[in-house]
Amino acid sequence: MGRTADVHRKTLETDVRVAIDLDGSGRCEVATGVGFYDHMLEALGHHGLFDLAIATTGDLDVDEHHTVEDTALVLGGAFAEALGTRAGIVRYGDATVPMDEALATAVVDVGGRPYAVIDLPFTTERIGALGTQMIPHALEAFARTAGFTINIAARGHNDHHIAEAAFKALARALRAAVAIDPRREGIASTKGTT
Repeated sequence: MGRTADVHRKTLETDVRVAIDLDGSGRCEVATGVGFYDHMLEALGHHGLFDLAIATTGDLDVDEHHTVEDTALVLGGAFAEALGTRAGIVRYGDATVPMDEALATAVVDVGGRPYAVIDLPFTTERIGALGTQMIPHALEAFARTAGFTINIAARGHNDHHIAEAAFKALARALRAAVAIDPRREGIASTKGTT
């Protein structure tokens, strides 16, 4: 059975559907109405080799907050569902990715402990239609519903490069962490549970 999920969430503010295949080839169809966010989610799928289909309609007439946050919440839920019991996976992953002058490192634990530490030194208020303060907020929301501990730090001078390096590093760290460990039986925890 494949490690897939199809999660739908509808509220008075947003309507979000996320389909994921953890063992995909990086095919992505992302449409949230927030162009730079789409670009980041496509980078996550492409570099993590996750097949992603994300369709969000939201109250963009208000601002992008609900659309971005709710998409992240549903994406995290889809990862959690696709991982199931989390038995037999590597669990931990890390990656460092450069993008021109920017450098980002992501370290993750996908074993069921939700926490996020995000250190992205943005100096502008927006990248396209995406407020830069929404990027750490989205990553925190994602970590919460996925049950992931995520530590991301970056440096650089161009906010586009900082954000893109961060999402690519997260993608590669997640790819390593969710991989099947052929030597592992059960949960990768001395507790024997997540």
